[in-house]
Amino acid sequence: MCARREQRRKATRSLLVALIVGGLWLAQAGAETVFEDTPVPPIGAEGGPASDLTVDEVEQWKRGRTLFDRDWHLDQGLGTPELNADSCRACHEDPALGGAGGLDVNVFRYGFDDDGVGPFADLDGGQVASRLRRPDTAGRDEHVVTADVFEQRQTPSIFGAGLIDSIFESEILANEDPDDLDGDGIQGIARLIDVDGELEVGRFGWKSQIPTLRDFVRDALGGETGITVPDDGRGFGMLTDDDVVADPEVTEEDIDDMAFYLGQLAAPPRRGATPESIEAGETHFDEIGCADCHIPSLEGEDGPVELYSDLLLHDVLPDDFRGMAEEGAGVGLYRTPPLWGISRTAPYMHDGRAETVEDAILAHDGEALDAREAYEDLTAEEQVELLLFLADL
Repeated sequence: MCARREQRRKATRSLLVALIVGGLWLAQAGAETVFEDTPVPPIGAEGGPASDLTVDEVEQWKRGRTLFDRDWHLDQGLGTPELNADSCRACHEDPALGGAGGLDVNVFRYGFDDDGVGPFADLDGGQVASRLRRPDTAGRDEHVVTADVFEQRQTPSIFGAGLIDSIFESEILANEDPDDLDGDGIQGIARLIDVDGELEVGRFGWKSQIPTLRDFVRDALGGETGITVPDDGRGFGMLTDDDVVADPEVTEEDIDDMAFYLGQLAAPPRRGATPESIEAGETHFDEIGCADCHIPSLEGEDGPVELYSDLLLHDVLPDDFRGMAEEGAGVGLYRTPPLWGISRTAPYMHDGRAETVEDAILAHDGEALDAREAYEDLTAEEQVELLLFLADL
């Protein structure tokens, strides 16, 4: 074991050297505050639009970006007891506006599972506790005291969200195998959400609890900033609260602008390695089973979406893992995170437990145990090749 650990350390050192020499290692600078006259980033760049926009679309994109960047205040409706930041940008800013977030903005969740015996149960008020609270609202510490299971949630990147929104439901459902009929140990499950009596496939959120990008905007406004939204009949977002600001606290036009902005954010660009330098790593990625869940592309309305995910729920955690459960997404089940842009979105896993990409690979268990062990059986050189491939995504 010690020899293998030393082998991995050597592989990581070799990888860092290769990235620096190859020009692929880029520091995460974080997003800067934007203003109405802040230039639009280049097409396809991180934080920039996915394609050319008309004059009117540029103005709508900027309006949505301004709302995403806004520091909300109490007199604008900010706040519920469940508040982790005062803007969307505060959590989604690495390596640019709309990206991922660090451990300091992780969301905190809690519940009760009878010391692991189960079943999992929500406590009064739901699962979410907050890092920040308005000083004039009652806390829920009395409920946290009775909890016996706790979990953090890492902020994912929203780059390419419009492309994910465009993926056909049939494409996601086609990869399901809840009973492991093919015997490969992998049981992908699509999360089905009841929306006004109709079942829709979830695709956003760590437990795929949100089916569309517009639903995601509405849900996040309420859950992350305490901003109320107009009722569109779909059941996402917070419609009323008890502050002094009239509800809804944003307009339907505001939601249009934010959904347009996020929908037009480009997918993370590849880092630019030559095909020859990553071909071997991609071969290893496929051969050891990573691509069984991190499917390179799914078909969308405008063609293949190269996100490296199946958007299904999988359990890749140890048997003794204790965490949150929801209807349709039990303990340990999380959406396969897209790997595009992975070199720029550390830390990793649903709770940020992995500091590096290799740490994330080694944290895989359950349905991904065979793939993890296959990675461990690669030579140091082969591991470097695989990590170089991932660093290019």
